[in-house]
Amino acid sequence: MSDRNIVYIGNKPIMNYCLAVLSSLQGDGSTVHLKARGRAISSAVDVAEVTRNRFLKDLSVDSIEIGTEELENQEGQKRNVSTITITMKKG
Repeated sequence: MSDRNIVYIGNKPIMNYCLAVLSSLQGDGSTVHLKARGRAISSAVDVAEVTRNRFLKDLSVDSIEIGTEELENQEGQKRNVSTITITMKKG
């Protein structure tokens, strides 16, 4: 899995990430991974659905992985943050 085929989802508008997915698929890869943590998980699902329904009809969700990461905040306390990785495949 190369960094070129990974789109990290944050708090930018959904269409910015859709364009990132499309440009990632324009290259040699036919697979793209959407990664998000915390509140950005719902945005990752939106990006997957908008890209699949509006732009690339032959794009399908290959797998969805969920998990938890332990992060340390500024005060040194540890907290758990949910993560998701959506793998989408063209063709």
